[in-house]
Amino acid sequence: MNGLLIANKDQAAREQLVHLFKDDDYEVTTSDSVVNSLAGILDKTIQVVLLGGVFDEQQISRFVPLLKKCNRNLSIILVSDEMPLELLRRIRKEGIFYHALKPVGDEGWEEIRQAVSCAFSSYHARQSVGGAIFRRKIPAVVPGAALT
Repeated sequence: MNGLLIANKDQAAREQLVHLFKDDDYEVTTSDSVVNSLAGILDKTIQVVLLGGVFDEQQISRFVPLLKKCNRNLSIILVSDEMPLELLRRIRKEGIFYHALKPVGDEGWEEIRQAVSCAFSSYHARQSVGGAIFRRKIPAVVPGAALT
């Protein structure tokens, strides 16, 4: 199941995003705070976090690495107003998947829908590649055989 967390203090924005994803095959959880839904991130039932609202520079630059420590494969999509370029660079370096400005028209909402879809595709690709690495059989070493 594809678990999507929509975290935004603005209830109207949360409702609009839920409506946006109503026809998609996502298990949508909404919250006014990511902290309230941390269990889903830790249990890996949430693979994508759609984080929206107004962010304090110190708060977001510390929060993104914390979420990534909870689940390194977590995809974080940040939806915000204008942010200082230096802050964007810093949080991109910490591992956000995508940053979008708050949508104004229908095209903006479609951009967010596509970003979420891409985030799930990327998540599943990382999971299958990671699993393939650990499932690969290591050849047995035969005593006396030459190693090549």
